[in-house]
Amino acid sequence: MSDEQKTPKADAKPQAAPKADKGGGEKKAKGKEAAAPARPRTPKPKDYVPRMKARYNGEIKKRLRDEFKYSNDMQIPRLEKIVINMGVGEATQDSKKLKSAMDALTAIAGQKPVPTKARKSIAAFKLREGMNIGCKVTLRKDAMYEFLDRLVTIALPRVKDFRGLNGRSFDGRGNYAMGLKEHIVFPEINYDQIDQIWGMDIVVCTTARTNDEAKALLKEFDFPFRN
Repeated sequence: MSDEQKTPKADAKPQAAPKADKGGGEKKAKGKEAAAPARPRTPKPKDYVPRMKARYNGEIKKRLRDEFKYSNDMQIPRLEKIVINMGVGEATQDSKKLKSAMDALTAIAGQKPVPTKARKSIAAFKLREGMNIGCKVTLRKDAMYEFLDRLVTIALPRVKDFRGLNGRSFDGRGNYAMGLKEHIVFPEINYDQIDQIWGMDIVVCTTARTNDEAKALLKEFDFPFRN
């Protein structure tokens, strides 16, 4: 064997090692997986209109215009929003009580509520300022009409010894407030799975300028006033 075959060539360049992957590809892949959008909810049909909303636009507006002799359709009172509030005094001792109330209110309203906080400290009730003591939710547009429909047609008739709503619970600016002692009157609540019965306050806000106009509007939505 010749010397040329035994010794390697001095000018032979070693092969370049492949560039090590610094993990950019894996990071990109992981990033794509992390940024994957959540599963979209099933959208409602575009032509869907709540029953109470269709009734207001088709019948109630005309009857109110004829009754109060409005010169402009913008003067006709309409629903603006519905606010549902739950007070949970036990939350000062047990935070699980607030979670239970919020879960119940979410099922009833179909919308996630927000916790309400104490405005000032009261030593007698072991209450400190900023402590969570309840929850509330504000409904507008279609969600408002759907809740109103279930309240009037299902929930109120299921109230024990129900004799009608107080027709004087208006604030003079077209808003009506009412209370329920038991949240189990709503069909979304499974009576066998609850650990406590909660009460709630419901405030119906309208654009009416007087109590008479607001009461006439709610009567058209079948609110069962007793006086």
